[in-house]
Amino acid sequence: MGEIIVAITGASGAIYGLRLIEVLSDLGIHLRVIVTESAKLTLKHECDFEIEQFKSMENIILEDNEDIAAKSASGSAKIDAMVIVPCSGTTLGKLAAGIGDNLVTRSAIVSMKERRKLIIVPRESPLATTHIENMLKLSTWDTVILPASPGFYNQPTSVDDLIDFIVSRILDQLKIDNNISKRWTGNEI
Repeated sequence: MGEIIVAITGASGAIYGLRLIEVLSDLGIHLRVIVTESAKLTLKHECDFEIEQFKSMENIILEDNEDIAAKSASGSAKIDAMVIVPCSGTTLGKLAAGIGDNLVTRSAIVSMKERRKLIIVPRESPLATTHIENMLKLSTWDTVILPASPGFYNQPTSVDDLIDFIVSRILDQLKIDNNISKRWTGNEI
């Protein structure tokens, strides 16, 4: 697998993005990580994590969200997929309107036009009608909408189990084998 872009925006749930980055980095997958200004605050508040810590992780290039000329924004760059996790309602709206005013939105729009896999993990709750309409619009453009709604059939015993459920679903969409969450076998009942 080539490079994957992982973007973290300002919605609550930064831990999903952080955990995905950890798992992909541990698998040796090369990542381009983009963090919005509001996501920096969310990472600090929810995870006690400073983005400079990404620089010490293997297989990660941290890109500046203001640099719309970065590799992630290029249609000719060898990038396989992009995941926005969590995806704020603002980012969702910009994408549905075709607004590429920062590296996250520009890279996502490039992913759509190049027909790269684009996975968006909205974390808003409840959803406003505009969020639903924007998700529908993006879904019709082959964007995968994967809400951060963990399942409970695997009988989670910790918050980490709930996080890994969502990260496992993202990895499945990326076609990356994983066993970080218990799967349904049909023999549970």
